[in-house]
Amino acid sequence: MARWDITPRAPLMVPSPPAMVSVENQFPKDLFDAMRLFINDHPQWDQYRLMQAAVAGFLFQQGCHDRAVSRLYLDSLFRGEARRDTPAAVRAGGPT
Repeated sequence: MARWDITPRAPLMVPSPPAMVSVENQFPKDLFDAMRLFINDHPQWDQYRLMQAAVAGFLFQQGCHDRAVSRLYLDSLFRGEARRDTPAAVRAGGPT
């Protein structure tokens, strides 16, 4: 007689992209101008990557121990190209 393995198994987990939220902020024009100049001089960066790196870097340096924040911070340090799912990358024809 055949025996069937009916042991429950964990479902296959496919990582999904992180949820994104839109943030509107006001800050000094000098800071905006510096950001614009930086992005113009570094085409692999866009405003989304720069703001993600700035916020993640601040939180990480202030002692935030959240793994997602640490990952975003470290990604911003070592990533050579812009995220593929940012609006700038999509406009440039990159995959989403």
